[in-house]
Amino acid sequence: MTPLSRRNGHLHFEEVALTALAERHGTPLYVYSAGAIEARYRAFAAAFRSHPHRVCYAVKANSNLAVLQLLAQLGAGFDIVSGGELERVLLAGGDPAGIVFSGVGKTVAEMERALEVGVACFNVESKAELLRLEAVAKRLGVVAPVSLRVNPDVDAATHPYISTGLKENKFGVSISDAAALYRYAADAQALAVTGVDCHIGSQLTTLEPFVDALDRVLALVEALNRDGIELAHIDLGGGLGVRYQDETPPGIDAYATAILERLGHRREALMFEPGRWLVGEAGVFLTRVEYVKENEGRHFLVVDGAMNDLLRPALYGSFHGIEPVFDRPGTPAVEVDVVGPVCESSDFLGKNRMLAAAAGDLLAVTTAGAYGFGMASNYNSRNRAAEVLVRGEQDFLVRRRETTADQLAFEQLLPPLPVSD
Repeated sequence: MTPLSRRNGHLHFEEVALTALAERHGTPLYVYSAGAIEARYRAFAAAFRSHPHRVCYAVKANSNLAVLQLLAQLGAGFDIVSGGELERVLLAGGDPAGIVFSGVGKTVAEMERALEVGVACFNVESKAELLRLEAVAKRLGVVAPVSLRVNPDVDAATHPYISTGLKENKFGVSISDAAALYRYAADAQALAVTGVDCHIGSQLTTLEPFVDALDRVLALVEALNRDGIELAHIDLGGGLGVRYQDETPPGIDAYATAILERLGHRREALMFEPGRWLVGEAGVFLTRVEYVKENEGRHFLVVDGAMNDLLRPALYGSFHGIEPVFDRPGTPAVEVDVVGPVCESSDFLGKNRMLAAAAGDLLAVTTAGAYGFGMASNYNSRNRAAEVLVRGEQDFLVRRRETTADQLAFEQLLPPLPVSD
């Protein structure tokens, strides 16, 4: 489902005009489509309906409570990487028994809380973490369900900042060391081996890295079986790409066919951790042009959205489509850089774009549902944007705009101090 459409020259998201949302809620503004998220989740689940599976949404992609609530109501599990994400999922109605806890730096307090609520599994990323989890579980008198995240040393051919499956990355246990750790875990009274986990990176646009990683994981599973260690599930992570510009990522049915063919007759349940694929194309970022500027032949649209709102272009050099929310018939498009007010040269949303826009116009930055608001900050003491979710003709404010008072509420001035000489 594509929630974005143009009607009589005006962009709509589902059935709601984006101009109306900007008038009601101001800009900059994140807008999410409930229908698009639901359609993506149902498509993923349907593609694997012939095999036992669980779709665990990667909360880091977009952790808004309403988004989590929507996915929980659809029956999704959740992939978390912090105690804060755990509490968000619980508040949104997520079932603890459907939560997998990933991440390389789990603290004792995070482990204790996850054991208390009864998460499905810890995706353990190092020997040190395994030993810490065992000690925590033993002290609490419980058994911790564990899965080792193995690093198969597969090149995902993606941006180096979002590649996670190479031996130089910080994630996971070397696949060559995994068998020994599994044997240790299988013998530990406070640990219960439940599965194996593998995630090689994000925004993958070909199937080969997925298949290569699965082949290596299956070789490990077979070796464990020969040692008498049986696994209940195989977690293949996430990473399936979306279209930002001219990418042609494989469809979900092609992805499922490739995975299921490689799996053969094995009956371990499959687990997946999609994030971007579920929510990326279900979001837009609205921003308003404040100034049109020309500097020695170079044209700029200075907008009220900035790198603190949408960091991906500055951090990764990522491309997002940018469209005028309403057409200007007869106005010629010119090549412009769309830049924000933050005092950094890296503060841009797009460069070298052909746009016809004037001060006061609205722009829609597309495919902004993943890693947008979640990476936002208060840099330059800017307030974070509001978030809205639309369903059909309805819109719901799911996070109000931050205020300066919100920012300052966590700080305090010093008491009067003597003036030093």
